[in-house]
Amino acid sequence: MLEIGKYHILRVLRETRVGCYLGDREGNEVLLPSKYVPAGTKEGDSLSVFIYRDGEERLIATTQTPLVLLHHFARLQVKMITQIGAFLDWGLDKDLLVPFREQAERMVTGKSYLVYLYQDEETGRLTASAQIKKFLSLPPDTVSEGDEVEVMGWEASPLGMKVIVDQLYAGLIFESELFAPLLPGEIRKGYVLKVREEGKIDISLRKPGYASIEGEAAQLLEALQANAGFLPLTDHSDPEEIRSRLAMSKKSFKKAVGLLYKSRRIRLETDGIYLV
Repeated sequence: MLEIGKYHILRVLRETRVGCYLGDREGNEVLLPSKYVPAGTKEGDSLSVFIYRDGEERLIATTQTPLVLLHHFARLQVKMITQIGAFLDWGLDKDLLVPFREQAERMVTGKSYLVYLYQDEETGRLTASAQIKKFLSLPPDTVSEGDEVEVMGWEASPLGMKVIVDQLYAGLIFESELFAPLLPGEIRKGYVLKVREEGKIDISLRKPGYASIEGEAAQLLEALQANAGFLPLTDHSDPEEIRSRLAMSKKSFKKAVGLLYKSRRIRLETDGIYLV
């Protein structure tokens, strides 16, 4: 079955004046219009293509790269507003519709919004929604503390930053764990700190335990090397100054300093840290 909104690897069956017909092992066929056919393509070749519906609702293949896949989130820009909703630029010739009913707030041309790509049950069309919460699931028991996950910025919270975990679950990075800005739609590597009873996940952008200290020690070394071997930071430095210079908490800074001092990589003086 040729599912829309996804990539498929298909074989070139035949060439025509309008493009190449591609097929899968089950006998399904789809047209790859001439403008998307890579140079040198011939019958029997295998191509990786994205399947969607064109402006006339026909199943079509493309070698263009979409900015979001089916059942995924992405931050996309509004190209225009019409009587039926907002149309987003998602990397394909046919723009992506966000109906007014699927907008969390009235969208504005030129602005970017975090949206989810789904297939509308009534029309069968690929459609976007900014109603993020209704597409998030509760995490299964297999998600546990220490797991490495993909984290996407969602929206600011009084406690920190709401995130989407592995394109499936709601998570939160507390303000104390945010050492650099995380924008909506931006993807980072993260780690599960805790799975709460209500199903929400606390996330850290740092690897838990000693491995995190090692990473921050390397970060401190890089900062020293970039500043001619000296940083005017001490045990008495203001936490905000440390955060500004190193993008880490004072607690992490002290652990990193301790690790580097024990390994004789740095020298501590009253005016700051010196690289040995």
